[in-house]
Amino acid sequence: MKFLNGNKLRLVLLLAVATIVSACDSDSSAPVANPPAPPPPPPAASYTVTFTNLTNAQPLSPVGVIAHQDGYAVFAVGSPASQGLEGLAEGGDNSALLAEANADATVVVTNSGAAPIGPGGSESITLDVLDSDRPGLRISATTMLVNTNDAFTGINGVAVDTLAVGDTMRFDSIAYDAGTEADTELAAEIPGPVGGGEGFNAARDDQGDRVSMHSGVISQDDGLVTSDLTGQHRFDNPVVRVLIERTL
Repeated sequence: MKFLNGNKLRLVLLLAVATIVSACDSDSSAPVANPPAPPPPPPAASYTVTFTNLTNAQPLSPVGVIAHQDGYAVFAVGSPASQGLEGLAEGGDNSALLAEANADATVVVTNSGAAPIGPGGSESITLDVLDSDRPGLRISATTMLVNTNDAFTGINGVAVDTLAVGDTMRFDSIAYDAGTEADTELAAEIPGPVGGGEGFNAARDDQGDRVSMHSGVISQDDGLVTSDLTGQHRFDNPVVRVLIERTL
């Protein structure tokens, strides 16, 4: 066996140390990947809100559903409608109403129906909330009767915090008048299929400027000769059935 002399041995050791140091420096300069973000917490409770249309010929606009704490109201009888509610009640568009809700500190979560609900039809919309949001939780929801000038219906601040999984609540709701437009029954001012008009128009004068119970459709069959509605578009109360179920 051949042994290295002292000088050669020292040289070999120095080269080995330099190689190790270089490898360590190279590893330390490599980028360190950020750990993946933790998944969002699962919902602690889930509520399904189902709207059923009870009218003969009044399609409902896509429903806006809002989970919130006390302090928020989608409407108040005797008070003016918000701009968001005016847009929904005249044109069937819930986007401004939901934007107003999402800007409110007491609102937890919102959701929208996917499409209009025809007479006799129904749609279910789900809201998921965290456990910290459950105490005092309330649900509001609203939709337009689209073969009208500014009729809407829905539920307002229903307390659901005591519902256990599998529990349900049922409400039959009347039609309200937003008080934001005269009930002319003219096709040009009705967004539904019977009229195909523009619906919402901020330039049209408010009528009464307060939410109230809707007086109903008169129609051309009942003597309003300028009306573009017929007797089939009249409605009796209630106009919708609302079912709330806690599913989780």
